[in-house]
Order: sequence, then C-alpha cells, then structure tokens
Amino acid sequence: MKKAKKILLGILLTILVLILLLVVLLWRYGVKNNKIMYDTIASGMSEVESRFTVKQLDAGEYTDMKIYGFMKFHVDQYDVEGLGNLSVMRANMGFMQMFSFMITPYDRNVPLCTLDYMYIMGNRKSYVEYYDLAGDTQSEEYAQIQAKLREMTARYADIEELPASENWYDNLLNVFMHKQLSSKEEAQNQVMFLDALQTYLNAAETVGENTPELAAKQLANTQAYSDGLIEKGGVSTDVFKKSLGEEKTRDFFDQVFFGTALHG
Repeated sequence: MKKAKKILLGILLTILVLILLLVVLLWRYGVKNNKIMYDTIASGMSEVESRFTVKQLDAGEYTDMKIYGFMKFHVDQYDVEGLGNLSVMRANMGFMQMFSFMITPYDRNVPLCTLDYMYIMGNRKSYVEYYDLAGDTQSEEYAQIQAKLREMTARYADIEELPASENWYDNLLNVFMHKQLSSKEEAQNQVMFLDALQTYLNAAETVGENTPELAAKQLANTQAYSDGLIEKGGVSTDVFKKSLGEEKTRDFFDQVFFGTALHG
C-alpha cells in the first residue's frame, strides 16, 4: 500500500509540475506575443498617420466587448480624412492574441483592406485581403492598383499558404494571401504586414478623391457586403452574431467596424 501511495504521489507531482510548466510557457508566449501585437498595430498606425490626417472616434459601447463572456475585444475607430474608416480590433486570450486592422475606403476608388493577424503561442496566421467594393472596379486605374497589390503578394510566394474555404463573397476577393509562419519568422511577418499596408496606401495616394456619384456607389457596395455578412454569414461574423445577436452585430458593423452609418 505504501509503495502504491508513493507511486500515486509521484504521478500527481509529475502532473502538477507539467501543468505549472505549461502555465509558465503560456504566460511567456502570451506576454511576448501581446507586445509584438501592440508594436505591429503601432507601426500600422504610424504608417497611416504619416500620409493622412487621422482623427480617433468614440466607438461607444463597442470599445470593449465580451464575446461568450470570456473573449474580450478592444476596438478603436478612426476617421482617415480623404480615405475612409479605420477600425482596429484586438484581443488577448492568453494562449492566443489576435488583431484586425481594417481600412474601409469611401473617399478613394480603392479596395477595402483588411489585415488580420493571429499569434497562437509559437505559430502565426496572417490574413491579408483586399475586397473589390470600390465604386468603379473596371477602370484602367483600378486594374493598375490590383496589379501592384498582386506584385506585393508575389513577394511572399515562398511562405506557406493556408488552405482557404469557399465563401459567398469570393467573387469580391481577387487579391489576397493567407500565410502560416512560426515565431522564429516574426521579423518577416512584420515586414509582410507593413508591405501590405504600404502598398495599399501608396495606391490610395495615387488616385484622386471620389466624385459624389462614385462615393455613393462605393458606400452602397460596402453596405451590401456588410449586410451580406450578417445575412449569409462569415467566420468572425457568425461568432459575433451568436454572442451579440444579429441586430447588435449589424449596428456594430454599421457604426464602427465598417462605419457605413457615418458616411451615408
């Protein structure tokens, strides 16, 4: 009996040590990845502010949101003068950190730009997407913008591409890259983030501001896409709908995330 108790005690101590090691490991990754996330967002904001006048808006009740009671999201919203709406949403869940850096243009004929980055301990998943919601997607100028964006994505063709599932909005997504990297490749991950943002902002600077007619068309396209996410679904949209409800999610999208209500 004494021998059995010693064995059981040894097993329990081993399990306890392993749990403590796991907690320490999660904490160390969490602290490191959280700092990287903040630094990456800061570099993105600096890039936008170096080109456009940026004014922070009050996201109101959507500044801090709890999803499912434990997922805490912080949202910052900005008006980028002469370009459109910028929303930056971040979350720190200990074992995983994630942020979304999205520019929804209304004043210039460029695609919507969304940069979604996830840090899962020693792994990274990085999603760069440009949605064709512009007022005129058939112009030669817009074709040149898409060509520049494709040139940028080609620079990272050697990085593993994550498999993509089919979605109802795939026809709007003609330029994108979904990459998987390790924490050892974080420097390249940050380079990719800035390159994707800089290439987009360079394109935005080269085009003139929209005419009222073009701006109205762009707003309508964006509203249709936002409404489509609510009605037809999307990976992150479904999470918000299940927790906040459909109408609250729609209000969040219109007022803050895409900001369509501010440009109507």
